[in-house]
Amino acid sequence: MLKTIFLIGIGGGAGSILRYLVSIYLLKYSKSTLPVATLLVNILGCLAIGILLGILGKQQIQNPNIKYLLVIGFCGGFTTFSTFAAENIQLLQTGNFLTVFSYITLSILLCLIAVWLGLFLTK
Repeated sequence: MLKTIFLIGIGGGAGSILRYLVSIYLLKYSKSTLPVATLLVNILGCLAIGILLGILGKQQIQNPNIKYLLVIGFCGGFTTFSTFAAENIQLLQTGNFLTVFSYITLSILLCLIAVWLGLFLTK
């Protein structure tokens, strides 16, 4: 149990740090009201989880430590749906209804496509 928690923590920490670095970089160059950094991170995280699950399934890798470290830990730390929800509430509170609709729609559609693409790429 401790080993599992450690693996998830290490993966989650690495994912969170990478999410932060992507956000800092994109915030520096994006002037959009659309939260581009969170959108990109969620799409990339969904693609990564699709690829990882596809590889684990295709190769029939039975070692759960890889899943704990990369799927639950890294992808869980890297993706930001809690931030996604908070940002949408903030946009709603400021009256940016078109941005909210666009952000939610793009996030859901593109992330679903990214997971499918990740699974497809591993076939």
